Amino acid sequence: MLTSCQNTTTRVNISQLRRQLDAQYERYNRPEFIKNDPIQIPHRFTRKQDVEIAALFAALLAWGQRPTIINKCNELLRRMDDAPHQFITQHQDEDLKRLLGFCHRTFCDTDLLYFVHFLRHWYGQHDSLETAFLVGHTQRERLINFHNHFFSLPDAPPRTRKHVATPARKSACKRVNMYLRWLVRRDDNGVDFGLWTRLSPADLIMPIDLHVERQARPLGLLTRKLVDWQAAEELTANLRLLDPADPVKYDFALFGAGVNK
Repeated sequence: MLTSCQNTTTRVNISQLRRQLDAQYERYNRPEFIKNDPIQIPHRFTRKQDVEIAALFAALLAWGQRPTIINKCNELLRRMDDAPHQFITQHQDEDLKRLLGFCHRTFCDTDLLYFVHFLRHWYGQHDSLETAFLVGHTQRERLINFHNHFFSLPDAPPRTRKHVATPARKSACKRVNMYLRWLVRRDDNGVDFGLWTRLSPADLIMPIDLHVERQARPLGLLTRKLVDWQAAEELTANLRLLDPADPVKYDFALFGAGVNK
């Protein structure tokens, strides 16, 4: 792990790395990034609840090739009449038949129906999904509590649990962390939304996928062999040395460079 700036060599290395990654961040944190990324899905909406629901599905279905992910998310939203919050909160039992047959890799209609069931339950009591992520003192605790609450309804299918990662199973929680980046980070570039204000960007954990991992290791940002929750925390801790207030902004730098390679 990088250490704090205790000597001249370390200060120079951190300064050089910050300049390098800041340049990559500026290159990829721009609206042009959206058209090829699943974040384009929630950008179709303006209402907060539609954004956070569309973003949840886009993030949790984000494995595989990005064009396929985008196509499957668009298909799912069409089945909801392109009005996800209204569909979830106002659907009748007959309307749920539209969701039957939906499948993306191992996420199928059984899982989808439970997601809709939980979200209807949640929005019947809350205005936003943000409050589902506020229980706990650390980000690890918050994600564990979110997972536990998400599957707290009596009819939660055991098979569906794998589609919402949790640090309790030592997962790096890449897709959940990406979802939080989308909703919490805020800047003026028009990519991340910044809709949620009760969570701090400083507390977010870096999403790690293969592209990020391959870029982070040669830079000395990641040394842990397993890509698990501890690896996500290690990478984030190192990125906080570069920007304590907004470490996950470097997701653009690492992921963008990895994808382009």
